[in-house]
Amino acid sequence: MLIFMDFEASSLASDSWPIEIGLSWIDPDGTVHSVGKLIRPDPAWQETAWSEQSADVHRIPRSDLDDADPAEEVARWAIDTIGDARLIADAPEFDQRWLDRLLSTSPNPPTLPIYDFHQAAWTAFTKDGNPISAALDAVYEKRERRRTVHRAAQDAADLAHAWRAGLRVLGRLP
Repeated sequence: MLIFMDFEASSLASDSWPIEIGLSWIDPDGTVHSVGKLIRPDPAWQETAWSEQSADVHRIPRSDLDDADPAEEVARWAIDTIGDARLIADAPEFDQRWLDRLLSTSPNPPTLPIYDFHQAAWTAFTKDGNPISAALDAVYEKRERRRTVHRAAQDAADLAHAWRAGLRVLGRLP
């Protein structure tokens, strides 16, 4: 199973931390499911990594995180939800850092690699090394039509909807 993932974060700095996680997947009948959780920062995370510029983009005020689930609890939920699924994200270099930071709040955190959406699409929608143009076109046309809202669950769902469009072209989904 594939799970599409997105994070919103305190900033883009190297010491930034996740503030929202979104996970989305496609059922065999083609239904897209998406869930998201705000994350109360772990006490070990540096408040200096909070950026008002980033807050202007995702529109999540720092004060909203005070009432969110603690990072360790969200990490346990993410581990349980992801299970052995393959994670896909469109910015894996950032999302991997934030996932690792989140999982580090849990005892004995698993290693959960995140794969690049574009590379995964190329692999999934090619045959014998040749692109299946109609499927790849469907994936990227759907991506272009869906506006990024910078909320983790919706942005993860956008990736799933794009993937579903490619699967439908191939006749793998209704």
